[in-house]
Amino acid sequence: MLYLTKIFYLVANLLKIFEFFLQLKIKCMRMFLFRCRNDYLCRKIYRTVMGKMTKLLVLCAIVWCVLTAVAPRRVVTLFLIGDSTMANKDTTGGKLERGWGMMLQACFDEGIRVDNHAVNGRSSLSFINEGRWARVLEQIQPGDYVVIQFGHNDEKPKPDRHTEPGSTFDANLEKFVLETRERGGIPILMNSVVRRNFFMKAPENDDDEALRETTFKDGVKMVEGDSLIDTHGLYRMAPRQVAERLHVPFVDANRITHDLEQGMGREGSKRLHVWYRPGEEPSLPEGRQDNTHYNIYGATLVAHLLADALCEEVPALKSHRTKTP
Repeated sequence: MLYLTKIFYLVANLLKIFEFFLQLKIKCMRMFLFRCRNDYLCRKIYRTVMGKMTKLLVLCAIVWCVLTAVAPRRVVTLFLIGDSTMANKDTTGGKLERGWGMMLQACFDEGIRVDNHAVNGRSSLSFINEGRWARVLEQIQPGDYVVIQFGHNDEKPKPDRHTEPGSTFDANLEKFVLETRERGGIPILMNSVVRRNFFMKAPENDDDEALRETTFKDGVKMVEGDSLIDTHGLYRMAPRQVAERLHVPFVDANRITHDLEQGMGREGSKRLHVWYRPGEEPSLPEGRQDNTHYNIYGATLVAHLLADALCEEVPALKSHRTKTP
């Protein structure tokens, strides 16, 4: 398909060049025949040549229109890099967990191809060190987009994940941005989505990934209030600051999801997450209290909200936005 596209464009460009030279020849012929315009033979030659030239130009125009119409346009890729809140998930056995990136393709038409490289448990540091960024980088074509969203795991104390906002975290974000631009791509920075934390104080959380091994009875035994409390601190500010410094489109996913969860309230926001009491969900008979990861409903809702925000920050995406459900 790629070679066919190149052939179409090559032929089309050759036709345009041919048309230019035809026009030039016509002008020259008009100048040459001007002196003998009253001569019958010259006028006859002129009309014959002009008639053939006109037919040829019409044919060139038709061919050009056909080739332009049938030549396939390159599909733009929207690469996603990030952590488990964005990542594709195992859906076997009726598993309900979803990353919002899984649902993003439905937010755009066939002109945008979403390629989700986010992985559970990765920070900006581990994503680079495991060679995952290098694999994305080699695929980026001019005009492609790269959505960059880290923070959840950069906060963790494990040395293979941990980065510092204002220092190593910022440096990794800058690396993603600058290397995307070197490939002709368009970087877009996002900060982390919120955790559903209505506790007066954020509970200790060394590893969000461990939540998948818990049941409802393992949930945090703390009293919840009515206000959502931030858990990301400076990690939610760093992407904005890097975006401002490097003039990169920025989507405040933290604010968007904060407003969503706060608006749904302490009880209503549970519907966004893998939060089920024992017996409520067949795939989780013992229940689970996961305030970090989304279920199908939550991931779908967040994906549409973030798609809208992406289109506001990058107007070129608007024409590809599908209608919200």
